[in-house]
Amino acid sequence: MAKTPSNSGKAWTPAQVKQLKVEIKQNTPTRVMGLHQQRSAAAVQSKANDLGLSTKPVNRSPYNRQKPKP
Repeated sequence: MAKTPSNSGKAWTPAQVKQLKVEIKQNTPTRVMGLHQQRSAAAVQSKANDLGLSTKPVNRSPYNRQKPKP
């Protein structure tokens, strides 16, 4: 059985919501956001939907990575 995250079932704090918004803006993958928040990817997705935010990846690589120059 999978281990449940430590924040499972707990209310989101304003600081966590702020961090979630920052990470969504930075195109961070949902699973990574969940690890940072100590929540499941589904919980992160649900909270983002509640806030009217989309976790759908945009057409750029995460973490502001740049393609190597030839």
